[in-house]
Amino acid sequence: MTQALIELHGACLRFGPLPALSDVDLRICAGERIALVGSNGSGKSSLLRLLHGLLPPSAGLLRCEPSLRQAMVFQRPFMWRSTVQNNVALGLWLAGTGWREARTLALEGLEQVGMAEHAGRNARNLSGGQQQRVALARAWVRRPDLWLLDEPTASLDPHAKREVEALMAAFSVGGAQRTMSMVFASHNLGQVKRLASRVVYLERGRVLADLPVDQFFNTRCLQSVSHAAHLFVKGELV
Repeated sequence: MTQALIELHGACLRFGPLPALSDVDLRICAGERIALVGSNGSGKSSLLRLLHGLLPPSAGLLRCEPSLRQAMVFQRPFMWRSTVQNNVALGLWLAGTGWREARTLALEGLEQVGMAEHAGRNARNLSGGQQQRVALARAWVRRPDLWLLDEPTASLDPHAKREVEALMAAFSVGGAQRTMSMVFASHNLGQVKRLASRVVYLERGRVLADLPVDQFFNTRCLQSVSHAAHLFVKGELV
């Protein structure tokens, strides 16, 4: 069996009396591109934060490969009131990289996302799509094995969505000596079909379906696993 990067066993997450995730079992292996789908409040963002270590499980078990490097990109990334280059370099500097080297690596990251020409601009003056690309560069410079993305194109116009999707596809391929994995939340089922190799459907904090992408969008296969997921794909689930 392929070695898992992260495993959840019976993981639960509560905010006071409110359950956000209940008895989640999930196994993420190298090279997988997993889409998290479900209605608002289903637990997608909570699951991503749990996987990234931003929230500890209230119960259950989270196991992570000790050498795993991961990065998370949020739906609305925070930008410091500074230059684009400094916004990318800061995370490296906080992790112990010298400032001069961090700025050099930041420029390399900006080149990867087509934003090098904006390196000297105030990051807060960029468009939403440009800020999302800066956030992707900020993640890329950490050389993650696992990307976690929370609705990375939700607030973007169609052109910006295509640009970010192309970057997601390119980063998930990795290089000749690296295999990257990706877990992303999305309401865009077309995007899920284009980018995912596997789909996890959540409802009220529970995983009701976990299937390869071709089976998830196969009516007969999906109905046999979860009627609720089938209704969601058809657009009939309230």
